[in-house]
Amino acid sequence: MADTLKHRWSIGHNYMTGITFAMWMRLLLENDFHISPPYWHRAAFITAASMMNSLSAAAEKWRYGKAIEAVKVEQSPLFILGHWRSGTTLLHDLLAQDDAQFNYANTYQVVNPMTFLTTENWITRLSPFLVPPTRPMDNMALKFSSPQEDEFAPLLMTLKSLYLGTSFPKREAEYEKFLSFRGANRADVEAWKAALYYFCQKLSLNDGRALLLKSPPHTARIRTILEIFPSARFVHIHRDPYRVFQSQRHFFDTAGWYTYLQRPNLPGIDEGILQRHEAMYDAFYEDLPLIPKGHFCELRFDALEADPAGQMQSVYDQLGLPGFGDYQPKLLRYLDSIKGYRKNDFLNLTEEEKALVYDRWRRSFDLMGYPR
Repeated sequence: MADTLKHRWSIGHNYMTGITFAMWMRLLLENDFHISPPYWHRAAFITAASMMNSLSAAAEKWRYGKAIEAVKVEQSPLFILGHWRSGTTLLHDLLAQDDAQFNYANTYQVVNPMTFLTTENWITRLSPFLVPPTRPMDNMALKFSSPQEDEFAPLLMTLKSLYLGTSFPKREAEYEKFLSFRGANRADVEAWKAALYYFCQKLSLNDGRALLLKSPPHTARIRTILEIFPSARFVHIHRDPYRVFQSQRHFFDTAGWYTYLQRPNLPGIDEGILQRHEAMYDAFYEDLPLIPKGHFCELRFDALEADPAGQMQSVYDQLGLPGFGDYQPKLLRYLDSIKGYRKNDFLNLTEEEKALVYDRWRRSFDLMGYPR
């Protein structure tokens, strides 16, 4: 099997490099210190990085701790919701062009949540080569300054995230409860909420703009998010479920390989994709009525591709967001800059695979308006 392990020697594309030493030891302890031999070098690199992170985190807390705790996140954030590979990154990038209205977490900040105030300026200037020019799963542009999903920040601060199940597949079922927090104890929920709010405080230090936050797992956490930000706004994007399934498969066969610390359970990947979609939308549809009127809107990925400016104006209108006239020229310039982007091509699903996806995700086909 060793010959089939992809990217086994890579230490890049791994969010764990932002963890502190104490949290790394805690994570290893809860996984019985089991790192598969092909990934020992990754664990060694993470260990070395964690020691430096702990020193920087201590300096950052001493320098900024009181100022961070005094920050009030006054403006309600806008949360982008949607299943993985449904277009959340494109929507995030488009909304991020409204830099007069929104502040967002970038790639460096989400993987260095305890140190970015101290280290971001000099590390990003000296080490741009640490981030490849494109993402491994879809060739979208990637930089330290790119808008990035915030899931990694509270993950590294609390170890409460289903993403840890990719790194440690032997305990994947244990980490799955952190998708929606159904089944998690209240202490875990409160720890995650406190970490997310603290990260938002850090982002808002000396910056009063509304936060633009994107993480696919947030789709299953509406009630928990509303406990933190009762007036939060949400925009949900969805896509042809067959395409989502294919693209999520591709993700695990590309980006997933950079994060493993234990041998992956390859035969279980398809079932995991199916189960996570079901759990995500069980929670989503249960929590949807909790969102205040006028604070939620929804769009289709194919409609966004066909008429991005029109769809973005619709989002602004439905959510009552100001300033579309000032935002529109920036949006159009960005759209012009990505005209040459080409999506991945996938082999068609077999009839048996289509039947399985339709059977398991029929609710999404029906409620989101996609034909079988």
